[in-house]
Order: sequence, then C-alpha cells, then structure tokens
Amino acid sequence: MYRCALATAAAICLVAPAAAQQRAFPQNALRGALVLTSTSDATLNGKPARLAPGLRIRGQDNMLAMSGSLLGAKLLVNYTVDMQGLVKDVWVLTPDEAAKKPWPVTAQEAQAWSFDPVAQVWTKP
Repeated sequence: MYRCALATAAAICLVAPAAAQQRAFPQNALRGALVLTSTSDATLNGKPARLAPGLRIRGQDNMLAMSGSLLGAKLLVNYTVDMQGLVKDVWVLTPDEAAKKPWPVTAQEAQAWSFDPVAQVWTKP
C-alpha cells in the first residue's frame, strides 16, 4: 500500500509541472516590454511606470521572482495595473505565450476587442 501511494505521488509530481506551464491570464492583462529600473520604478513600453507595493512578478516557470533580481533586464510581459495605475501583477512570458497574438497593449484595445478566457485568445472586431 505504501508503494502505491509513493508511486501515485511521484506520478503527480511528474504531471504537475506540465500542467503549470498552461497559465491563464486575466482579461485585464495587457502586454508590454518591461524594464525594472529600481525595486519601485520601471519603464513600461518605453514610458516611466511605478510598481505597486504588493507587486507580484511570476517568471516563465510561474514561480515568484524578486524585482531586485530582474533589474535592468528587458522582459516581454503580461501585466495588470491597480486602481491608482501602479503595476500590480507581472507574468514574464514564455515563447509560446508570447506567440499568442494579437494581445492588447492598451486598455482601449482591451475594451474594443473580445477575449476568450478558455482559449486565452483575443480577437479584433
């Protein structure tokens, strides 16, 4: 019985990373080029941006990454902003995620386009 439980746990560990690579982004996530200039400031699509105090950055492996370790790196990301316009959530994109196009860059595009949350695909009108 112990061996069966151990084998089941090992099988779950092997399957879980493959499932974790399929990330679902919220409908309000926009795409951009992000460069962290300090732990509280960045440039987003070439314009200055402030980072929220509770900023969460998820790397390509979907694990949390510290902003200090990414200083100066140019990253293609999906991101959300809070009600004050501060960058709140960031997902560093994998090549497969980056290939999903089109993806809105501005809030105006996101409002005008339609989003399929299951397929993670945007369509222009």
